Amino acid sequence: MVEEKTDSLREHIIETADELYYGRGIQTVGMDALRDAAGVSLKRLYGLFPSKESIVLAVLEHRDRSWVNGLEGTVNAVDSPRERLLAIYDYLADWFEGDLFRGCGFINAFGELGAVSPAVAEAARKHKANFQRYVASLVKDAGGPPELAPQLAILAEGAQTTAAISGSSDAAGQARRAAEILIDSAA
Repeated sequence: MVEEKTDSLREHIIETADELYYGRGIQTVGMDALRDAAGVSLKRLYGLFPSKESIVLAVLEHRDRSWVNGLEGTVNAVDSPRERLLAIYDYLADWFEGDLFRGCGFINAFGELGAVSPAVAEAARKHKANFQRYVASLVKDAGGPPELAPQLAILAEGAQTTAAISGSSDAAGQARRAAEILIDSAA
């Protein structure tokens, strides 16, 4: 019972930190602001997370699970191997159209902390490498050449950055159309 409560509180803090960090930036949100938003004491917060970096890493783990679940859910809803590749950009389009879209949380975290936190830099690199492997597996399933995977992944990464900076979801559709050309030319 105590462990369940602790896990539930830990998850609540992670979700609160994610919302604050993603909306305002990691470095602008102090531990006092997180404590207040989460409704816990600073002692309890530090009892669950010994440092701000440990909270950031937990948030990135949480974001990775959300990303994988959302992306795979969209991709797995499609049968055709070609359309599964293109579903990546459909997922991005849905994400970009959300009111709270602020770009890729991993790119944001890397930009803020990558130079000073090797652990955050590694978490971002691991997330991006996993995405590359996932795209490579979809390309292989579609019978495409291996060099197609990094090309499609770069389109997705570029679309995320472009959408965040421009404030427009158009980048997902543009990336999808470019992906169609790449896929068709590789076939």
